[in-house]
Amino acid sequence: MKRIIECVPNYSEGRNRTVIDRIVEAIASVKEVRVLDVDPGEATNRTVVTFVGEPEPVLEAAFRGARKALELIDMRLHHGAHPRSGATDVLPLIPVSGITLEECAVLARGLAERLYKELGIPCYCYEAAAFKPERKNLAVCRAGEYEALPEKMADPDRRPDFGGTFDETAAKAGATNVGARNFLVAVNFNLNTTSTRRAMAVAFDVREKGRKAREGGSLTGKLLKDGDGNQIWIPGTLKGCKAIGWFIDEYGIAQVSMNITDIDAVPLHIAFEEVCRAATARGLRVTGTEIVGLVPKRVLLEAGRFYLEKQQRSLGISEEEIIRIAVKSMSLDDLKPFNPREKVIEYLMEDEAELAARERLVRMSVKDFTVETASESAAPGGGSISACMGAFGAALATMVANLSAHKRGWDDRWKEFSDVAVRGQALISELLALIDEDTAAFNRIMDVFSMPKGTPEEKAARDAALEEATLYAASVPLRTMETALKALPLALEMAEKGNPASASDAGVAALAAVAGIRGAALNVRINASGLKDKTPAEPLLKRADAIVTEALALQDKVLATVNDHISL
Repeated sequence: MKRIIECVPNYSEGRNRTVIDRIVEAIASVKEVRVLDVDPGEATNRTVVTFVGEPEPVLEAAFRGARKALELIDMRLHHGAHPRSGATDVLPLIPVSGITLEECAVLARGLAERLYKELGIPCYCYEAAAFKPERKNLAVCRAGEYEALPEKMADPDRRPDFGGTFDETAAKAGATNVGARNFLVAVNFNLNTTSTRRAMAVAFDVREKGRKAREGGSLTGKLLKDGDGNQIWIPGTLKGCKAIGWFIDEYGIAQVSMNITDIDAVPLHIAFEEVCRAATARGLRVTGTEIVGLVPKRVLLEAGRFYLEKQQRSLGISEEEIIRIAVKSMSLDDLKPFNPREKVIEYLMEDEAELAARERLVRMSVKDFTVETASESAAPGGGSISACMGAFGAALATMVANLSAHKRGWDDRWKEFSDVAVRGQALISELLALIDEDTAAFNRIMDVFSMPKGTPEEKAARDAALEEATLYAASVPLRTMETALKALPLALEMAEKGNPASASDAGVAALAAVAGIRGAALNVRINASGLKDKTPAEPLLKRADAIVTEALALQDKVLATVNDHISL
């Protein structure tokens, strides 16, 4: 899984568009990041920028944005409605995929140290990146705002984690709060009522803070206080969730508006289910869900899988189908169309041109792929076709599993077949990627031939590059073999236990997988034969032979089982 983090810096400038644009330009100058949103606020005099990417580019972009903010913003002149302590006021790193919150915390601390060492900007570390427990709370780090910094920096207990004197840089830049936190999902749940009060009651039922305790448990009774005179609160049911009720003129309905601050503790679908329960208890109904802003893909995938499990349906379907289940289950399209391509961070990050180049073959129709293969071009060739046959084999085994999971009278076995289908989907994804990867490996060899060879040094570099590219071209079809081999136990299991009406499909799955394996083996051999140094070729050829032997044995078992099912 690709490692992706989100960064949402808040800059203390929301009125001067030129300044805002120059800060955003500094962030976007790191080509590997994508700026998703720029949200300036005039009253707050503050701009929130959202950008995403892999960790190293995001850290560099965050640094460049802070450097430009230091250049353009003078905190001695800043005024706004929002609490603030620095030109770059907050700088949170948020895990999206392939990286943990703990890893983001380490990165945040490193970024804070760099900001101080290279730019002289004092930095507090907050939330998961905090060095001190009390500084997990951003409000503690920002207490007293910019105006309190001279006093705080003179106090050993309150000075920043990086930076100790209120010098000229600190006076201009203030202090930046660098942190790591989980992804926050902003969501509104639509209710079949126009009553703000009733929507607020549901919000109080579910939000972590809950509601003020009153005599008799009524909504209008006298407020209850403890022995010290402090208000007693009745907590809600959803940890880490903040919520209120409001009426939206645009839609003519009331909503429960919620921030889910920890999607690991409370996934979106669990929040939806709980709001539905609380609404029903008060005679209301949730009619739909509105996601505000963006979400990581896993939020929708987890929801789709949750509802498939509730329906006792196979989870081994495509990513697109799982997300469609999530959209329909939570009525994400209740108020307006919901397009995952516009709401999911990972999809927004995809560079269409780059993706199209990387997936040129798998994006073709079957007809176009066949015609392209038949052309006079040497690629795609046998290696890509072998990966394609392996993918078809895995797909057929997966199909039998999905049909078996949905077979009438087999409802108690749905999980057994779903697990097989999930494994099959993973193999399909790997093998589809190998279709283009095999052609890319061939093209790497072709690229070497265009390298200069006029001098002994150039010739040596060319020979080394050719050897490396050839070894890689031999290793890719071996990966195809390894992956397609994993499809055969699935085909055997489906031949033995799956829907008998689909026995022939399990047999074809085995035949396709073995065809892919034997075809890929030929590609391993022909590429390995091109190596001058045969030493690295030997283990590749040995493993390829072993895979073919194992695959043929499994194929015989599958076909014997299938023939038992379909014999006259």
